Amino acid sequence: MSSGNDCQLRMVTKPMLGESEAAELVDRVFGLKVSWIRSLPSYDDQNFHVHVSAEGADEYVLKVTNSEDSQKPELIEAQTQAMMFLSAEGFPSATPYLTKDGNIMSLESGGTGPGSKKYMVRLLTYLPGTPVAKITTNAQILYEIGRLAASVDKVLSEKFQHPSVKSLHRGQFIWNLANVPLLDQYIYALGQNKYRAVVEQVIEQFKGKVIPKLSGFRACINHGDLNDHNILVDSSSASLENPQYRVSGILDFSDMSYGYYVFEIAIAIMYMMIESPDPLNVGGHVLAGFESILPLTATERGALFLLVSGRFAQSLVIAAHTALLYPENKEYLTITAKTGWKHLMTMFEVGQEAVEKMWFETAQAYTDHAPA
Repeated sequence: MSSGNDCQLRMVTKPMLGESEAAELVDRVFGLKVSWIRSLPSYDDQNFHVHVSAEGADEYVLKVTNSEDSQKPELIEAQTQAMMFLSAEGFPSATPYLTKDGNIMSLESGGTGPGSKKYMVRLLTYLPGTPVAKITTNAQILYEIGRLAASVDKVLSEKFQHPSVKSLHRGQFIWNLANVPLLDQYIYALGQNKYRAVVEQVIEQFKGKVIPKLSGFRACINHGDLNDHNILVDSSSASLENPQYRVSGILDFSDMSYGYYVFEIAIAIMYMMIESPDPLNVGGHVLAGFESILPLTATERGALFLLVSGRFAQSLVIAAHTALLYPENKEYLTITAKTGWKHLMTMFEVGQEAVEKMWFETAQAYTDHAPA
């Protein structure tokens, strides 16, 4: 879920293509005849599920990037190259179908008239599976998601090389966890209530206790948005009582940026809490999976509670702000808020010490036992 601008949350122009326009674009740019097409939900880009009449793969996702991000071709290039790299490394990541000119993306006009915008378009392979948001998570898949978060960042940071990678140094990108203090300028969108008071507390504690420690964290490239809608799974067992899941797809690389390993685990924990009936216990299972690949340092562990809280604050404040700009997309923009506020309030009511005790004791139990 990316913002429209790395320095501030501007009014981005979200593409508004109709299905017939999108089908024509697939034909004209990629040389494929569409048999059927339907719109997919999105934050500030526009996505379509496309079936084409062709040999081999016949399902794709047409991704039309918003007007602001479309002005950053090097960044989109880096994201797409990272997807291709991960796919080659064995991760379930989409890959682009090349344009008729042999490129991975194309800048195209959207709409008509003098005010029409240009949007970067890509056609990506369609990944099968069910979003984590639509299953009842168990310890096994939470552990796997933790492993995934660590594995993706580790391989990107150690092996991914491309000239465009420097564009991932995104400065004040609002979704980078280091930039929680930037929420001050958007907090007005919450109005005056008990929720705002908690977010203000998160921001102040973040400034005092996390920002000074950033230099002590291990740096890496973050996917940055391993949320419950961006991870697809399928069931690898017939047991309805205790299904075993495997990750079948990793979606949406638009929030990639340079950050720190501990950011990725915090983001994953926060989003896995959203869908869980037992949210406070989620963190330990995800942490155990992550630490099976990349054990956290004591400094990183000590910041985890506030990093998870910071991601809740980012998601809730930015969604509230963006919903004011795009009221017609409010339902999708505020998906996290439906349970997010409750979970953030519970974290602070229970307190950092008790929550960390739950997480760390659960993770410790995995050191001697296989995941449940």
